[in-house]
Amino acid sequence: MTRFTLSVLNAAGETTASATGQGEVWLVYGPEYAPGDRLRLDCSDPDQFIVLQLDDALPPAYVYCKGSGCDYPVPYGEARKIFSSRAFAGTQHYLHVRLATPAEISQRRDLALNPWATHEPGGPLPFAFANVETRGEMVFAAKNAIDGLKANDSHGAWPYTSWGIDRDPKAAWRLDFGRAVELDEAVFYLRADFPHDAWWREATLHFSDGSRLTVPLEKTGTGQRFPFSPRQVEWVTLDTLIKADDPSPFPALTQLGLWGRETAETLARFGPVPSRTIY
Repeated sequence: MTRFTLSVLNAAGETTASATGQGEVWLVYGPEYAPGDRLRLDCSDPDQFIVLQLDDALPPAYVYCKGSGCDYPVPYGEARKIFSSRAFAGTQHYLHVRLATPAEISQRRDLALNPWATHEPGGPLPFAFANVETRGEMVFAAKNAIDGLKANDSHGAWPYTSWGIDRDPKAAWRLDFGRAVELDEAVFYLRADFPHDAWWREATLHFSDGSRLTVPLEKTGTGQRFPFSPRQVEWVTLDTLIKADDPSPFPALTQLGLWGRETAETLARFGPVPSRTIY
């Protein structure tokens, strides 16, 4: 069984606390975090599906740890604005990771969802990035579109996170899954802080298999669902964002859900879902 080690490292790269477990591990870290601290997960076996929780103020989430481990910088300063004031604050921090079960791996889910996504590569997957983010501010970072926060009637601070395009008509957003997945539906939550916001009347998804999907969008804050024929992909790009005729210059994306399943090859690797015996 995969052995996990959870660690807290300081700005100098020195380990200040760690814990190790088979298939599951938790770490309680007493001190306050300091600037430059980061959290590190090491795995004895590469490429693992895990359920990860690095702070008790954020939910545990199903993510993919590619390679032998992943890093998570503890947010400070402007980076803290995209989190609840309770997150990573004070003392007595609770961190937990466990292997995902075969039943969890086999579920149909939003495969884009990752509350633990990092702004730079090296963290848990999937990973979102873009060619532009409004003023370079974290509250408008690409990763906000997969953080699971759907509040979209305001902007600028938690929980109103979004991907802002800085009024660039050539803005493009990409999501890398880190492995092949099978997708069958996209769900858009546009930012809807009207009349401050505008919206896109059309957007296009380009898939790594060479296919594309152009969707019509409406002026609404509710989720807009677009089922499509299943396709196996490793990444998705969102671009060709056609702004509606609206006085506001500020369209933005609050969430993009990409629903589907792990591939048959992945499911075969991690084993069948055990049958349930009723006594």
